[in-house]
Amino acid sequence: MKKVAVILSGCGVFDGSEIHEAVISLLALARQGAEYQCFAPDVPQLHVINHLTGEISEGESRNVLVEAARLCRGQIRDVAELDAADFDALLLPGGFGAAKNLCDFALKGAQCQIQPDVFKACQHFANAGKPAAYICIAPAMIPLIYGAGTLATIGHDEGTANAIEAMGGSHLNCPVNEFVVDQERKVISTPAYMLASNIAEAADGIGKTVKQLLGMC
Repeated sequence: MKKVAVILSGCGVFDGSEIHEAVISLLALARQGAEYQCFAPDVPQLHVINHLTGEISEGESRNVLVEAARLCRGQIRDVAELDAADFDALLLPGGFGAAKNLCDFALKGAQCQIQPDVFKACQHFANAGKPAAYICIAPAMIPLIYGAGTLATIGHDEGTANAIEAMGGSHLNCPVNEFVVDQERKVISTPAYMLASNIAEAADGIGKTVKQLLGMC
């Protein structure tokens, strides 16, 4: 049975992991015969968003690891403990948390940096030549992990694509139900809710991405 590490960024599209993307990813892994273990950084969220109003909840603080535990029934570990040697592949769902908590792309764009424990874990998979999948906005981290010229997609949002190019990545436009794969570096990306207008559209691309990921193990 193939074993996949999944890095989450909290719980909720505006300040953590996109819940649909995370659950669809875990379901696709299970249905395709893989075992998974979830991880998240043990750090405070950038901020807390009231998902009913879309406004920042002033004075409220939440922990990324504690919030991400909601998505996997408490079965989660600190990403600082993630050892690529224990897994066959890596998967990162999107949501604004990927651009706020796993890195600071939402604030700094092409000048962003990845949270140190997350960067170390992702780079270990890259250096070991193990396949990885980045979903939605998470592919913005790909150039910093895999280096110049790496193929990636976030769909066709011009501003985000330009930032990826500015970081040295090679962005390819991609429809919601497909994915882009850099065969040499074994990294896959798919737009999901960067383009999806409903959960079914997001599931189409994620399901195909998970199949590709497991096929590259």
